[in-house]
Amino acid sequence: MSRGTSGGTGGGLLVAGTTSDAGKSVVTAGICRWLVRQGVKVAPFKAQNMSLNSFVTQEGAEIGRAQAMQAQAARVEPTALMNPVLLKPGSDRSSQVVLMGKPVGEMSARGYHGGRQEQLLGTVLECLAELRGTYDAVICEGAGSPAEINLRRTDIVNMGIARNARLPVLVVGDIDRGGVFASFFGTVALLSPEDQEFVAGFLVNKFRGDVSLLEPGLDMLESLTGRRTYGVLPFQHGLGIDEEDGLRVSLRGSVRESEVSAPVGEDILRVAVCAIPLMSNFTDVDALAAEPGVVVRFVDRAEELVDADLVVVPGTRGTVRALEWLRERGLADALARRAAQGRPVLGICGGFQILGEHIEDEVESRAGQVEGLGLLPVRVRFAREKTLTRPVGEALGEPVEGYEIHHGVAQVTGGTPFLDGCRVGEVWGTHWHGSLESDGFRRAFLREVAAAAGRRFVPAADTSFGSLREEQLDRLGDLIEEHADTDALWRLIESGAPTGLPFIPPGAPA
Repeated sequence: MSRGTSGGTGGGLLVAGTTSDAGKSVVTAGICRWLVRQGVKVAPFKAQNMSLNSFVTQEGAEIGRAQAMQAQAARVEPTALMNPVLLKPGSDRSSQVVLMGKPVGEMSARGYHGGRQEQLLGTVLECLAELRGTYDAVICEGAGSPAEINLRRTDIVNMGIARNARLPVLVVGDIDRGGVFASFFGTVALLSPEDQEFVAGFLVNKFRGDVSLLEPGLDMLESLTGRRTYGVLPFQHGLGIDEEDGLRVSLRGSVRESEVSAPVGEDILRVAVCAIPLMSNFTDVDALAAEPGVVVRFVDRAEELVDADLVVVPGTRGTVRALEWLRERGLADALARRAAQGRPVLGICGGFQILGEHIEDEVESRAGQVEGLGLLPVRVRFAREKTLTRPVGEALGEPVEGYEIHHGVAQVTGGTPFLDGCRVGEVWGTHWHGSLESDGFRRAFLREVAAAAGRRFVPAADTSFGSLREEQLDRLGDLIEEHADTDALWRLIESGAPTGLPFIPPGAPA
């Protein structure tokens, strides 16, 4: 394999999808891991991301967690260049716009697509050009479907960037949902002739069964479109990779598709995560789910807290709204009962704020003074400036790392210090996301939880969340290496889409 491209500009590829959740994020990560194992210097890129799961880079920029995960797959440090535009929904109709890692204001969907998005194209292309000038290859991820014909004029993440940057496009389809051939054909057929020139072919994701039975359909698809299929990736359980757009589990399911290993001690430990509105960074509990004998589930009813050994109130983009939701559903009272009984509760970021005494919010909800649950001696005031940091510290005698993303400024007036928050009895609160990924701290915390819950649970001495994440990323790289035509993929990355690809009517409406 060649280790670079000519002309001083790295190669590139746009991974698009027939739908949201077709597998673009994991395919992008898999290609990055496959390439870096081949000695290629590679970086991920997503021009515009809509997600409540975000991460803080070393330079203090907020980007989507999916891009941070893809950077890890590429074995490079994530930067704001890799995700210049991040949209964080605050309601069905508006989002906070984060530009180059910093929030620049709230905007309605109509306002964003009505002109603001087009204005960002220059910034997006500059970021991509800078990455391509630094790396041998840049693997870009699209958003939703490239055939959103109502949004094509302002598109900066799918065909808009593919045409401007002259990137070949690989369209991923989730065959497990059914209708993948129609989706592939229809995606191409709804693009303009100019856009179709860049669509090189297809990649089938999540296939179950005998590939030989699929091959006649792939041949027919190529005869219909003039475009080949670059691989068929088999369905695999338990990848557990950071998600982007939403919680891909049923509300009362376990974390993604993870399997619970047998406990080391005599008991398992049950963790219930309150599925509050606008839940953000629910990936915080992935490290708990990685522990043998720990069962993590998302809940929305008070009775589901009864048998939980630990209840987690996670982060949220709408702290006051989530607080109201907890009260409406009886979960607030259930949390208060747990605290009175000395049963463990952990609040993270927005969840920490909810557990406090008072919230003064003229920024996020503009609700003014709101009473919290009063389980921790904390008063929160929302500042317009967002806190974006990567703190390092110690808790329970163990080193801890994390990251903070919040407008709320907490004034802690009592309790025992815990990270930047506090602990009262068995109620814990902190603004630190990602702290449970620190293995020693996580084990110490679970020992405290087990003791308070009266469970004979013993944390495994050798569980390394970082190693498990690396294994998962290697599995994604293996999927690409073993089930895709990697030689053909590299030709796409290095040389662009094949010339002479046929136009498939009717094309995009005028």
